[in-house]
Amino acid sequence: MAKTSPTEFVRQVRQEGSKVTWPTPRETSITSVMVFIMVVIMAVFFLGVDFVLNAIVQWLLGLG
Repeated sequence: MAKTSPTEFVRQVRQEGSKVTWPTPRETSITSVMVFIMVVIMAVFFLGVDFVLNAIVQWLLGLG
């Protein structure tokens, strides 16, 4: 594998960075809100699962 000089590396990084399609601020904010909503939904879901599993374990331990 050929060695690349630091200046050539920086040039290649800039060239590749210019090929990236960067999101607009609006797209970024919409995506952030969607992620936050999904986090809240998943937190509520796992809270419910934890509550149900805890009730089952408490019931099983109460049998003995």
